[in-house]
Amino acid sequence: MDFIQITNDPDFAAFAVDCGVSRIMVDLEQHGKQERQGGLGTFISNHVPQDVAIVRQAVPQAALIVRINPLHDASALEIDQALTDGASHLMLPMFRSADTVARFVALVGGRARTIALLETRDALQSLPHWAGLDGLDEIYVGLNDLHRELGLRFMFQPLADGVVDRVAAIAKQQGKRFGFGGIARLDEGLLPGRVVLGEHLRLGSGSVILSRTFNRERIEAPDSDWHAIYADEIGRLRHAAQVLAQREPAEIESDRLLAVDLITRVGESLRPVTATR
Repeated sequence: MDFIQITNDPDFAAFAVDCGVSRIMVDLEQHGKQERQGGLGTFISNHVPQDVAIVRQAVPQAALIVRINPLHDASALEIDQALTDGASHLMLPMFRSADTVARFVALVGGRARTIALLETRDALQSLPHWAGLDGLDEIYVGLNDLHRELGLRFMFQPLADGVVDRVAAIAKQQGKRFGFGGIARLDEGLLPGRVVLGEHLRLGSGSVILSRTFNRERIEAPDSDWHAIYADEIGRLRHAAQVLAQREPAEIESDRLLAVDLITRVGESLRPVTATR
């Protein structure tokens, strides 16, 4: 299981890698994000293209994912610059058709590994048409935007409803690496990190984005011993993954049912979301 830390801070990126984080992400997505998520309390990145080279210099051996903007007139230049600056993986967000994924893969042209970020209703419906594309390496489910498009109340409801299971099965069938959502600290979050981690392992997920809870002391209390706290939390997560990987089938099913129950309870407690598109 690869943990993904989103950051444009080179020192923090290097420290995260030293703690066992194997993937760093610079998030350049800006187009349309304020309109989709503004006012929702979600984090909207302030990363800029110049950050890619700076972070790459700090973590020369780590995988460096760059989330680009949805395809637009200047995507070729954006992709070329990210590759020149050291991106090893490029992630395409907010696409709706197989043609868009094919154009993205063609623009990358084998110069980096490619990740399709499934976070729209149309992308989900057209999944069988693009999941097997040559040159596409990974499929990652973005639960935040996807659950809103589906009119669901809680980010993890696509996991309880079997949507994520379906994507995982198709990704496996097509030989693509797979991941989904974000994860909180083991014993925190509306859906505790330990429960989320168990579902990742059940579904054969290869990577997960670390939520901001993992480095909140760094953000909110920079004078604290946040380095030790962060390293300890990453260590606990890695150990839990090793333990959960040893579960028997009956334990895995029991944990799945627990996840469904918790997700259902949280979903029922939240106000309805208006579906988009």
